Amino acid sequence: MAARVSIQTADFDLSTEVAKLREHDPRVGAVCSFIGTVRDRNDGLSVSTLELEHYPGMTEKSIEAMIDEAFERFDVLGARVIHRVGLLQPLDQIVLVAVTSMHRGESFRACEFLMDYLKTQAPFWKKELTPEGARWVDARVSDDAALARWGIEAKNG
Repeated sequence: MAARVSIQTADFDLSTEVAKLREHDPRVGAVCSFIGTVRDRNDGLSVSTLELEHYPGMTEKSIEAMIDEAFERFDVLGARVIHRVGLLQPLDQIVLVAVTSMHRGESFRACEFLMDYLKTQAPFWKKELTPEGARWVDARVSDDAALARWGIEAKNG
C-alpha cells in the first residue's frame, strides 16, 4: 500500500500522484484533487518567499488522523496528502489533497473536508517575507469557520 501522507521539500506531480492513487482499483469512478500554491500577496502586502516548518513525525501522525476521519465520514476508496516544507517562492505548489471514490460527490466532500482540516489543524508554521520584513502567518477566522461546518471546533484558541 502506498503512503497516504508525505511531508517533503521536493515538488510533486499531480498526474503521477493520481495515477498511483487509482492504480489497480477498478472501483474508482471519481478523483477529486486540490493543489494549493504560493501567492505573491497576502493581507495587502507582497510576499517574496514563504517558509514552512513542521514537527517531523507529529505532522504526519496528525494528517493520518485527518485521513482516518475522512474515511469514517465519507465513502472514499483512497486519499493522498502531500505537503511541502522549507523555503518556497510564489507560484510554487505547497499542498496536494487527492481523494478517490466510486462517485464524485463523496470525493468532492472528502477533498474539501481534508483541506479545511489541514488548513486549521495540521501542525505547520508559515513565515512570509514581505517588504516590511518577516512575519508569521496566523490562522484565519474564515478557516476556523470552514472547519466548524464539519462539526469540528478549531483548536487555535
